[in-house]
Amino acid sequence: MSEEQTYKNHTRWYPLFHFVVVPLLILNLLDHLVRIFTNTGQERVDQIFWTIMSVTLILLALSARLMALKAQDRVIRLEERLRCAQLLSPETALKANGLTASQLIALRFASDEEFGSLVERTLSGEFADTKEIKQAIQTWRPDLHRV
Repeated sequence: MSEEQTYKNHTRWYPLFHFVVVPLLILNLLDHLVRIFTNTGQERVDQIFWTIMSVTLILLALSARLMALKAQDRVIRLEERLRCAQLLSPETALKANGLTASQLIALRFASDEEFGSLVERTLSGEFADTKEIKQAIQTWRPDLHRV
C-alpha cells in the first residue's frame, strides 16, 4: 500500500475474490437462471440442476471467505489481548477482558500512544459501535495483512 492507511481507506479488497471470482459466479448464476426460462423439457430440468450448482458455488466461495475472516479475527483478538497486557496497567488490562471481539478488532488500528485512552473510553461506553472507535483514532496503525 503506497499511501498511509486511514479510516477512509482501510477497507481491504482482495482483487481475485472480489473482482474476479464473485463476478464470474454471479454471471454464471444469471446465465443459468436465463436458461431455465428459455429451455423446455429435459433441458429445463438440467438447467435447474446447474442453477442449484451455481448457488452452491456462490455459497462455497462466501463460506470460505467468512471462515478465513473468522480465523483472522480470532488471531487479531489474541494479538490485542497481548497488547493490552503489554501497554495497559494491570487493572485496566483486567477490565479490558470485558471488551468484545469486535471492539478489540477495531482498536487494533490505534497507535500504542493512544491505545490506552481509547480502551478506557471504550470501556466507559463512550462509543456506540466499532465505527466510532475507528473514527476516534488520531494516529492510525495500519493492518496491511488483512485477508
